[in-house]
Amino acid sequence: MAKDVLCEVNSCKFWAAGNHCAASSIYVVSNRGKQASNSEETDCKTFEPKI
Repeated sequence: MAKDVLCEVNSCKFWAAGNHCAASSIYVVSNRGKQASNSEETDCKTFEPKI
């Protein structure tokens, strides 16, 4: 498991100082319903906008 998860999406409620993700778990999926061959073909389903 990753010790630190980095994220640059500062509009997410889980974004923390130093570009860290403060979510208790991370859910990433293929955005095309098949195996991804690069990072552009994936989406973070953990994202929740800051209120």
